[in-house]
Amino acid sequence: MAEPKEAPKQDQDAGAIAEAGRLGRWIDKTGLLFAGGIVVSMLILLNEVLLRYLFNAPTIWAHETTIFLCGAAFLYGGLYCTARDRHIRVVLIYDALPARLRRGLDIVISLICALASGIFAWAAWLMVQKAAFRPDGSFRLERSGSAWDPVYPGLIKVFLLAVMAVMAVQFLLLAFNYARGRK
Repeated sequence: MAEPKEAPKQDQDAGAIAEAGRLGRWIDKTGLLFAGGIVVSMLILLNEVLLRYLFNAPTIWAHETTIFLCGAAFLYGGLYCTARDRHIRVVLIYDALPARLRRGLDIVISLICALASGIFAWAAWLMVQKAAFRPDGSFRLERSGSAWDPVYPGLIKVFLLAVMAVMAVQFLLLAFNYARGRK
């Protein structure tokens, strides 16, 4: 009897798609840093539970720090999904189209997404102007206003600006590489 052939394995974790280029590969590798941020958040919350309920000594920094770390990870997640082509899409029509039409749609969709990301980057810049600069133009990050008063609100707004700007560039690279037919 012949042994059954093993089905070819599809690499579910192939990383950034080829069309994403070097930028996409860098985004993909940097994703581990933000995944680590979620693990650190979990450890901070475990620490907070132990300190609060076993020692009756809660911290003033745990809540804001975990919100900041998780928020940064979620923001980066959009960029990460773009580089890996793992974003949400309705494939009912897309998958039924021939490869040439799909490539055309990929170009158009990437250009529209680049435009949208650019608009969001502009909106983020308007927020950063208020969150990172005083009226006299000097640099000072917005603070939370809590007892601990970290600069997390200002940092997350600056990070949002950076992510949206890089995402706009990533979508332009994708559109260019789809148009070139690069695989």
